[in-house]
Amino acid sequence: MTDKAFSEEQKQFLSGFAFGSDVARAVSNLPIISGSGSPTGTTLKVGGGASTIDGSVVASRPEMLALQAQADAEAAGKKLSIEEKAKREKNPLDMWDEIIARSNAGTFPKGTDVFLTKFHGLFHVAPAQDSFMCRMRIPGGVLHAWQFRGLADLSDRSAGGYIDVTTRANLQFREIPADQAAHILYGLRDVDVISLGSGGDNIRNCTASTLSGIDGTELVETIPLAKRMHNYILNHREMYGLPRKFNIAFDGGGKVSALDDTNDIGFHAVLVTPEHASEDLLAGVYFQLTLGGITGHKDFARPTGVLLTADECYEVAGGIVRVFVKTGDRTDRKKARLKYVLDDMGFDLFLEAVEKQIGRKLRRVDQSRLSVPHNEDRSAHVGFHLQKQPGLSYVGVVLPVGRITSDQARSLADIAQRYGNGEIRFTVWQNLIIPFIANEDINEVDEKIRAIGLNTQASSFRAGLVACTGSAGCKYAAADTKANAMAIAEALESQFELDQPINIHVTGCHHSCAQHYIGDIGLIGCKVERGDDMVDGYHIHLGGGWGDRQGIARLLFEYVVAEDCPQTIACIVGGYLERRQEGESFVQFASRSSDEELKSLLNVSV
Repeated sequence: MTDKAFSEEQKQFLSGFAFGSDVARAVSNLPIISGSGSPTGTTLKVGGGASTIDGSVVASRPEMLALQAQADAEAAGKKLSIEEKAKREKNPLDMWDEIIARSNAGTFPKGTDVFLTKFHGLFHVAPAQDSFMCRMRIPGGVLHAWQFRGLADLSDRSAGGYIDVTTRANLQFREIPADQAAHILYGLRDVDVISLGSGGDNIRNCTASTLSGIDGTELVETIPLAKRMHNYILNHREMYGLPRKFNIAFDGGGKVSALDDTNDIGFHAVLVTPEHASEDLLAGVYFQLTLGGITGHKDFARPTGVLLTADECYEVAGGIVRVFVKTGDRTDRKKARLKYVLDDMGFDLFLEAVEKQIGRKLRRVDQSRLSVPHNEDRSAHVGFHLQKQPGLSYVGVVLPVGRITSDQARSLADIAQRYGNGEIRFTVWQNLIIPFIANEDINEVDEKIRAIGLNTQASSFRAGLVACTGSAGCKYAAADTKANAMAIAEALESQFELDQPINIHVTGCHHSCAQHYIGDIGLIGCKVERGDDMVDGYHIHLGGGWGDRQGIARLLFEYVVAEDCPQTIACIVGGYLERRQEGESFVQFASRSSDEELKSLLNVSV
């Protein structure tokens, strides 16, 4: 058959097919077979023990950004990490058939496939549990009642019969048998929920201010922005070629923080007043760009001086991610986050690269021209509160360290549909909000929530209580964080009443999923030697915060046995109440106290 027998469309397809084969062989250090089979004659070269990809057409293909970054690392004499090699040998986005086949066979992934399968939201969490955990993508933390009800039914059929709320206003299933993985993936799509990219080296759930659109103090609604960012990610394949995970948050300046300063990219709403406006900077609401937050590595996102309109956020975020794909560390997983790129390049050089990527200069504005709101209310995510809409309120429902049963989820969906507008919103504090409740229905809604074993009120300890999954469901955790967190809260509630919240964050390992470094009191799991045994324990940190109380908690007490933590923390709280100045918050007290003074709190009798 001659070339003339093919249509133009067929020629393009065959050209692309051959090109794809060349790429696969090039990145595996195999010789090129098709030679000129690539589009417009672009060639792929292998030499010097490293793969190189040359040509503008290749560079324009989204998935090539990551492959080129890997090739550049090897060309520089560096050794790719195991995970990078695994991604190069098999694109995790193309594993659907494998995952379904394993599910049908009732088997779990092995070797590097365990890592690659996370790109579809499935985590094999052995040995903690011989099962999958499935993480979803709930952009802005918003679901409709019918979706929540469907997720509850799916959990009953194919998971553990409960749902966990995460610190990214997201949801997770646990206790998924190997033969139910396909049912979970199909079932999520049936209720219009996506898991792709919720794990592995990807941009995680995009968060926003949970009171978006109903908070009279906010500058701008942010849930619509998080949803648009979510769709931008899903529809740009290069957003899946990162060296490590990545977080993006939008904060509208209202009562409940989105914790944007703990994210790789933070967009924080600010106001330019008429007195600070000019011809090139009109008065109005903008977003201040911050970069490099990773509190598990003791760093917050830092201001860049860049000011963006809402419509500019997606393009700039995309540019930042693409530069990170090109420059992030492909050899050392511990150094493969954006923070370390910024540490190496500096902010100015990194932003220059972003400008080159997007093809224009970024707007730089001096901080003195910006009005930054400080409206946060640390109790606004719990209980009934008036909305900005007349006659309506929302309720923040307390979830015991972020976990609810499927029956409770269905009941909450019924309440949201009957008394609200059908929305359910999840928060970074591991609880949920039901908005648009008529004020005359508040008592009835409160009764119905209590009837299913949940609560709308929380003590100053429980309102800010955050715990990761812990050793009951995570192979990395050194302690049973959820159970220990509940024990701590119960002990404190039995002894103290506070006039302001104290946030207690309990995390199981160095990944710091519960962000222990930003808690007023932060605990990270460890093993403690007791006699001939190694038992669960914690290192205890004091004085962390975020926003206008920003600070990394200091390590004060090491190797505290888990069962001793309630009494230890009771002594800390008792000492704070005894020694604080009038109206002084815990973080203020901790900031002005020396390490020796804080350690002496254990001498306080309670």
